[in-house]
Amino acid sequence: MTDTLPDRALEADQFRHALAVHASGVVVITAQSGGIPVGLTATSFSSVSLEPPLVSFYVDRSSTTWPRLGAADHFAVNILTSDQAGLAARFARKGVDRFAAPTSWRPGPLGAPLLQGVSAHLVCLPYDRAVVGDHLLVVGLVAHADVHGTGRPLLYHQGRFGRFLAHPDA
Repeated sequence: MTDTLPDRALEADQFRHALAVHASGVVVITAQSGGIPVGLTATSFSSVSLEPPLVSFYVDRSSTTWPRLGAADHFAVNILTSDQAGLAARFARKGVDRFAAPTSWRPGPLGAPLLQGVSAHLVCLPYDRAVVGDHLLVVGLVAHADVHGTGRPLLYHQGRFGRFLAHPDA
């Protein structure tokens, strides 16, 4: 008996179900576009390279926020803490002013909104973009970084936000 690959790709629902068992960190990507703050929640954030310092995230090509965010000359990655699930949910929601109270933020060194209370801010310049399936891969060159704390990260797992607990043997 030999193993062979199927003739067709996995169904979207099966794929989504399989990926739900993988926990990922949660960030909010923010920018200033035409003088208006814009932002979205991402669970696909990743480091890419140390030299040069690059990070990436994916955004759905049908995102209504992306056109304004993508037009900005820089963006900020706000790395959320475990107590910021409400903030992550707010920036994932449609039809709401994401920067209105109770969201607390300030302009960053280049003007991108920096959310308050996060673990770290990375201010990035656009470096590269590529269409990958139904998403867009966005790569940013990190121009500035501030670490505000080493608290527990916010995670996304099985469709819900949660907290990291260190393994006792680690």
